[in-house]
Amino acid sequence: MLRSSLLSFSALSATLIIAAPAMAQNLDSELDEIIVTGSPLNRSVDEAITGVSVLSGDELSDRLAATIGETLKSEPGVSSTFFGAGASRPILRGQGGDRIRVLTNGIGSIDASSASPDHAVAAEPAQAERIEVLRGAALLRYGSSGAGGVVNVIDGRIPDSLPEDGLDGAFRIGASSVDAGREVAGSLDKAIGNFVVHLDGTFKETDDYDIPGFAESGLFRSLEEEEHHDDDHDHDHDHDHDDEDHDDEDHDDDHDEHDHEEEEAEAFGTLDNSFTKSQSLTGGLSYIGDRGYFGVALHRFESDYGIPGGHSHGHAEEHEEEGHDDEDHDDDDHDHDEHDHDEHDHEEGEEMVSISLEQTRFDVNGALDLDGFFERLQLFGGYADYTHTEFEGPGIVGTVFSNEGYEARLEAIQRERDGWRGAYGVQYRDREFSAVGEEAFVPPTTTQQIGVYTFQEKQFGDLHLEGAARYERTDQENSVTGQDVSFDGISLSAGGDYHLTDALRFGGTVFRTERAPTTEELFSNGPHLATEQFERGDSTLDIETATGVEFAVRHREEGHFITLNMFYTDYEDYVYERATGEEEDGLEVFQFVGEDATFKGFEVQGGFDVARIGNFDIKVDGLAEYVRAETDSGNLPRIPPLSVLTGIEAASDRFSLRAELDYASEQNKVDAFELPTDDYALVNLFASWKAPVGTQPVRLSLSLHNAFDDDARQHASFLKDTVPLPGRNVRFSVATQF
Repeated sequence: MLRSSLLSFSALSATLIIAAPAMAQNLDSELDEIIVTGSPLNRSVDEAITGVSVLSGDELSDRLAATIGETLKSEPGVSSTFFGAGASRPILRGQGGDRIRVLTNGIGSIDASSASPDHAVAAEPAQAERIEVLRGAALLRYGSSGAGGVVNVIDGRIPDSLPEDGLDGAFRIGASSVDAGREVAGSLDKAIGNFVVHLDGTFKETDDYDIPGFAESGLFRSLEEEEHHDDDHDHDHDHDHDDEDHDDEDHDDDHDEHDHEEEEAEAFGTLDNSFTKSQSLTGGLSYIGDRGYFGVALHRFESDYGIPGGHSHGHAEEHEEEGHDDEDHDDDDHDHDEHDHDEHDHEEGEEMVSISLEQTRFDVNGALDLDGFFERLQLFGGYADYTHTEFEGPGIVGTVFSNEGYEARLEAIQRERDGWRGAYGVQYRDREFSAVGEEAFVPPTTTQQIGVYTFQEKQFGDLHLEGAARYERTDQENSVTGQDVSFDGISLSAGGDYHLTDALRFGGTVFRTERAPTTEELFSNGPHLATEQFERGDSTLDIETATGVEFAVRHREEGHFITLNMFYTDYEDYVYERATGEEEDGLEVFQFVGEDATFKGFEVQGGFDVARIGNFDIKVDGLAEYVRAETDSGNLPRIPPLSVLTGIEAASDRFSLRAELDYASEQNKVDAFELPTDDYALVNLFASWKAPVGTQPVRLSLSLHNAFDDDARQHASFLKDTVPLPGRNVRFSVATQF
């Protein structure tokens, strides 16, 4: 499959390139686009020192998926946790969980997504106008929970300017074949005097998605067969010892029947319980004045999705009951029948484990232009009430997670003087988190965090220098035991870049950051069935310190560009879960520990205008990314392998055609408790047409993902050996703006 995919894509690319005359044309890139995430001192993508990318416009529409992680995984340095179709959080440079902050318009998502990979992010990609990704130490503005990077979903729910002609809107409908998916999204901004009313809504629903073959990977199935063979061999030996003739015959019949039932039960062709359904509704109101704006928004988000394969929340208890029933079998046949019924219900419950989450969120945002030393004052704020219910079966509530919190940030922007600019800010976060039920592996906790920070930059001709500093105080309390722990962190960064020519510049940054452990890392103590682990926290964990460097080279001329980012980060007391070899409640015990670790790697991205054929510009592009992460004791788990994305595109004013190859190499640098992952190569095809309808064109797009229906598994996923990526998928959408 891999070889055929590579040959097919190579032939397609060669055909398009050979047919093109050797005329380089202008490369249509978005490197001049201003980024609003990271520093309050807005800079363009081309001016950024650390790794930055922006997904917007037609590219965002083509990459749009049900989750933030899957939407962004084609960006440099980004992979995803992929816990089925309903839950996928972004991973940046091998970092995930609490080290990656997912924001909505600059304020945290205020959900439970960082606590577990089966928890979805309470943000809807279909609402996004643009998504900004900052790789590396972007925490100085957003706090220590962004130590590995920041993803900011910008959806315009609070307008900051009056729409042209008094009305702006957008509408999109879409469908997908692999999961019988259907979706619709729309937004509207209407000016009423100096006020702007904003409305938007989304709806998306999918069935269980198709897969190329077995749900379980080949290696996983081989290990299972070996285990079953060893168990059957031991059982045969014991059975022969008891009754060598009669019982052997019965056992062989039972064994054949068991194998047949197991083969029938093994998922093939369709991934059971991989359905999704989500909907959202938002209303906003802004006042736009001569010297600024102020607005508010109310947002409601609901999502229901299945956990593929299910996870038993009473596995050990069922076995205990089974043993008890076996002992009492002769005394009470009725009790035994009841047990069989319960066990059957339990097996059905395993296939029907699902999650239902809802969030009600209120946001404020404003800015005021000033006179004097400060030129602008900016306010960001958000409050959310989040509930997440895990169902063991239809109507059977297992565990309920809740998170009520708010966050506010106030920034003052210093007026530029002789090439010197600066910004100062204060941020406050408050979080009350609880989990009630059988999977309540974290006790109710409260977290309060306050931070103050500054950004400074100075221009000396072709040399640009910048620096930032942040002080942060974090207080965390276990509401059950009353234990209270506090951390004081200081983070610093400094960098600069130099323009050797108009086309070539290089730069770098050095940083030292400190991250406080999370309540999950400190206080966990219980079964976490989603990851099939018994998790133990450590309330004595120390603050995590990272010292690192990043180097960047950018070359951009008419018709081509290339960007290279290399990074190295050394961690002291890096907090992660390490297997202990123990078992509790039938689960392997994983202990949160602090250990020294290193992360190093690179991202390289480029594009080239090949030729012009008629009205079509022919372009090629590609990116490659790699990260290596290990502690003093060995490899860290779930680190993405080397991956490459390369494509060729033909575009005119109305038509666009693109073919691309998405390749991930095998990952065999694994820890002792995970399996290696095979490589894969997926071919994706895109076509779009902007139909001239009225004053604004209607964009019709058609895409074919995983064209050769190859089996692909993301190594960063907890479920990689039981949950493959979707098979061949035809997607169609119609979108317009007015």
